[in-house]
Amino acid sequence: MMRFAAIIDLKGNISEAIMKEGKTSLKSQKEEEHFCKQVAMRRKIRQQFDKSLGPVNYVHIERQKITQIVIYPKRKTVYVTMEPNMDIKRKLEIVELIKKKTAKL
Repeated sequence: MMRFAAIIDLKGNISEAIMKEGKTSLKSQKEEEHFCKQVAMRRKIRQQFDKSLGPVNYVHIERQKITQIVIYPKRKTVYVTMEPNMDIKRKLEIVELIKKKTAKL
């Protein structure tokens, strides 16, 4: 089950965000904003290796309390959190769906 989704601009500002009804954020708003700035910085760092390694398909982080997914369409970044106990195949299906729906961002 997805918990949170955000569209982040290239500077790390949240353009749009939504939290699943009935869920609460595990981070404060200030922490969320800081995290999104860090996501933008990491994107720039990863792009330095695009020529030699190829572009990043997506970033998948498994934490004890949450799964974090970051996807890089052309001009935006999509950040999604999911329940960590979700089946990995389902997580990958969601990643592919998000990539298709956000390809033009």
